[in-house]
Amino acid sequence: MRSPRLWLLAVKEFRELLASRAYWLLLLMIGPLVGQGFIAAVNLYAEVSGSGEGPAALPQGLSPLDGILVPSFGAYDLAVTLLFPFVAIRLVAVEKESGALKLTLQAPGSMVSMLAAKGGVILAGWLLAWTPGLFVVALWKWYGGHLYAPEALNLAAGHLLRVILSAGVAVAAAAVCSGAAAAAIVTLGFTVGTWALEFIAFGRGGILQKVASYTPTAALRAFEQGQFRLSTVIVLLAAGLGGFALAGVWLPTGRGWRFRTVGSMLVVAVVTLVATGGSVIRATWDLSENRRNSFPAADEAALRQIKEPLHMKVYLAPEDPRLTDLERGIIGKLRVILARVDVEYAAGTVSGLFEGQEDHYGEVWYELGGQWVMSRSTTEPIVLETLYELAGIQPPAASDESSYSGYPSAVRPRKAAVIFYALWPLIVCACWWANYRR
Repeated sequence: MRSPRLWLLAVKEFRELLASRAYWLLLLMIGPLVGQGFIAAVNLYAEVSGSGEGPAALPQGLSPLDGILVPSFGAYDLAVTLLFPFVAIRLVAVEKESGALKLTLQAPGSMVSMLAAKGGVILAGWLLAWTPGLFVVALWKWYGGHLYAPEALNLAAGHLLRVILSAGVAVAAAAVCSGAAAAAIVTLGFTVGTWALEFIAFGRGGILQKVASYTPTAALRAFEQGQFRLSTVIVLLAAGLGGFALAGVWLPTGRGWRFRTVGSMLVVAVVTLVATGGSVIRATWDLSENRRNSFPAADEAALRQIKEPLHMKVYLAPEDPRLTDLERGIIGKLRVILARVDVEYAAGTVSGLFEGQEDHYGEVWYELGGQWVMSRSTTEPIVLETLYELAGIQPPAASDESSYSGYPSAVRPRKAAVIFYALWPLIVCACWWANYRR
C-alpha cells in the first residue's frame, strides 16, 4: 500500500465528507447539545457545592468527572447513536448508488487502502466534532475548576472506542444493504438490540451478562467510572475493525454470494476469536482520582493471598438497589484482584417483592475451598471482614490513606451560552458557506 495513493484517497474521502449535509448538521447540532449538558452540569454542581451561600453538604462526593465531564460529553454518546451513523453510511452508500464505487475500484490502490482512507476520514471528522468538548474543558479550567488528567483522558478514550465501533457497524451495514435507508435501519436495530441485551442480562450472571458487559453503553459506563479495561479495548476494537473487514468483503462488485457468505463467516469467526480471547484478559487500571474502583491498598495486598476460586451465591433481585451496590462496590473490585470470581444469581423474582418467607432472599453466600459463609450486608468493610474470616487471612491494619476531599465549586457557566448557542453555530455556518462556494 503506497502512501501517495492512500493520501489521494483520503483527500477524496474528505471532500466527500465536506459535501455531506449530514456531517454539517452533525457539527451544527453538537455544539448546542454539548453546551446544554455543560450548562446544566455546572449549575447543578454549583447548587450541590453550596452556591456561595454555605458549605457543600458532601464535598467528598463532588468529583468533576461525575459532575462536569460525564454529563457534558454525554451529548457525544447521543450523537454517535442517532446522528453519526448517517455520516458514516453516506460515505459508502452514495458511491454504491451513484456507480462511483465501480470507478474507484478500477483506480490504482487496494480495497484496504480505500477502507483505510474512509476510516481515517471518518475518525478525523469526528475529532473535529470534539471541538465543543474542548470548549468544555477550557471553560471549566477558566472558571477555576479542577480536572484530573488521567480520568479525563480515559473518558476521551472511551468515547473514541465508542465511535470506532459505531463507524464499523455503519460502514458494514452500508456495504451489505442495498441503500442508505436500509443501512440506517440496520444500524439503529443493532443499537436497540444492545440496549435490550443489557437490560435482559442484568442480574442474571453467566455468559449472557459477560457478553452484555461489552455492549457500547456498558463499555462506555466503565470509562465514565474512571476504569480502563484492556479487555474492553480489545473487544471494541475487534468489533469495529471487523465491521470494516466485512465491508471489504461486500463492496467489490462482481463477487458471488458464495464468496461473500464464506468471507463474512470468516470475518465473524476471526472477530469472535479475538474478542473471546481479549475478554479473558484481566488487566485493569483504576484511573479515577478518588479510587472508586479499588479497595484500599492494604486490603488489595491481603486479598491477593487468596488463590482459590471465589464462588458467590446472591439472593438479590435485579431491581434491588443492594445488588447494584454489590456489583459496583464489591464484585467488580474483586474480579480485578482475584484469579476467578463466579457469581450465581439465585433470586426467584425480578423485583424481590414476592419472594417466599422460606427462601433466602437478601443473603449473599461466599465459598472458598469448600467452606461457605453467609452475609446480608453489601457494604465494603463488612464484606471484606467476611472474606478474611473465610480465607483465614489476618485483616490488615486500618489504612491511613487520605480520603478524597472532593472539589466543590459554586461557579456559574459564564459565557457558555454565547459560545455554544451562538458562536459555534455561526462558525459552522460560515465554514459551510465557504466550502459551498468553493
